[in-house]
Amino acid sequence: MTSRIAFIAMALAPIAGWQVVAQDAPFETAIEARDALSAAKRALAEARRRGDLLETAARRATAAADRTASEAAAVAARIQQSEAEIALAQASVHEIDRQRAALRLRIAARQEPVVRLTAALQLMSRRPLVFSLMRADTLRETVYLRAVLETMLPEVQRRTAGLRSEIMRGRQLQDNARRAAVKLKASEEVLTVRRQQLVAVESHQRIASRSAQGIASREADRALALAEDTRDMAALMDRLRADGVLRSQLAALPGPVPRPDQPGSMLVVEERSPARTAGGGLSWIMPVSGRIVTGFGDATGATRSIGVTLAPAAGAQVVSPAAGRVAFAGDYRGFGRIVIIDHDGGWTSLITNLGRLDVAVAEKVLQGSPLGLAGPGRPTVTIELRKDGTPINPLALVGR
Repeated sequence: MTSRIAFIAMALAPIAGWQVVAQDAPFETAIEARDALSAAKRALAEARRRGDLLETAARRATAAADRTASEAAAVAARIQQSEAEIALAQASVHEIDRQRAALRLRIAARQEPVVRLTAALQLMSRRPLVFSLMRADTLRETVYLRAVLETMLPEVQRRTAGLRSEIMRGRQLQDNARRAAVKLKASEEVLTVRRQQLVAVESHQRIASRSAQGIASREADRALALAEDTRDMAALMDRLRADGVLRSQLAALPGPVPRPDQPGSMLVVEERSPARTAGGGLSWIMPVSGRIVTGFGDATGATRSIGVTLAPAAGAQVVSPAAGRVAFAGDYRGFGRIVIIDHDGGWTSLITNLGRLDVAVAEKVLQGSPLGLAGPGRPTVTIELRKDGTPINPLALVGR
């Protein structure tokens, strides 16, 4: 009996010393934590799939420029994969902490009566037998005490069985938290390596594209002038879209017409049709992962949102949502650093409030090409999508 009581006391000792570490909870409820866990898993699967495809495209590319662009996009996808792994580990740690806090409350509720019971039993077990024999009616009291103990023993076993299972659950949660912390540290180390890889690839890409910097510089100056002249973001995007349409029309014109072989011969000029996106649609992905702060059509003061605002991790990688051409990249009043990308078929993407820009005007980008990084602290990034100038819900195209 004494050994059983000692076991219970030893089992309760570490529980009494449990403490919940105070942290800034990133989620207000358990539902938010589970939603973040599911979102991180989806982002991880998408980034891994896109990274595999882009790495395959880089290996198959024959032109050096195409290969470098695919390599940069592939590394950016792997960076987003590492960011998703970090978000997944963080959400897992938070969920484990929440479960441990709830477990601690349950154990505390069960611990108090069991502690009182074990204390009483320990006191009875320490009573010397010789003291009992010196009293009258010792035999009757001994028999009565034995009967009481035999009656209480099943109750003690019943009460401590649930407590022992809770203790084992707590140890499992501690092991899970330790493994999640190891995964988190490993993902952070991989993220650092991949960011260094992206810097090297982008440096090589800039060196290879120096021949086109003259034209790009002139177009960048024009874009900045337009940004100064336009009243608002919508006007800027309309002017840039008009320039893009004109550029496409000029590119579709036939080349120089050769002279006829014989005087009087007729020349037949074949008209080239403008390029179209297959099915009139657009392959589009979210440029960054994060919690949705403002959805498309949500009320924002006196107006309604015409885009989607996300809250990504600080310094998160932002990529091009679709292939296209950078029409604008720079600061714009009230929107921070922005990127506007023209896609085929009259589609235009706008990404605002970036912390850093890694692209320039006139640069051709693939789907997944790195555009820059989210800001520090608790950044928000707004994404808008337009078709022929009309705002479209970006989430409607995700997963097409």
